[in-house]
Amino acid sequence: MYLETNQNAETMGRLQEIERILHELQSRIPDLEGVAVVSREGLSIASALFTTVDEDRIGAMTAASLSLSDRIVLELERGIMDQVIITGTDGLVIIREAGEHAVLVGIAKTNAKLGLVLLDIKRAAKKLAGLI
Repeated sequence: MYLETNQNAETMGRLQEIERILHELQSRIPDLEGVAVVSREGLSIASALFTTVDEDRIGAMTAASLSLSDRIVLELERGIMDQVIITGTDGLVIIREAGEHAVLVGIAKTNAKLGLVLLDIKRAAKKLAGLI
């Protein structure tokens, strides 16, 4: 019983740290409308969203994008997929590896400073990889 309680407390501590990292990332980059940590299977782990898009939809779309991106990188012999950037008329979606089993998704406004967004997302993904 103690071991189970201790594991639950550890999991909650990691989840709180993940959420703290997401909120910190969002506070540093005002042009981020949302950030989420999603499993490679598309399940939401944590999010901080200022957008009307549902986190389950973000998870599902992320999983589909990852599947296709992994295949493209493999077929074109480009190594291992590290990051996906999708640009639309109303903004950007950045998907960045955050360990073996999860990715960090950033949803940014059109006028976001891409270099700054990519740098901060890379740093946050590295921190998250150690927690997931």
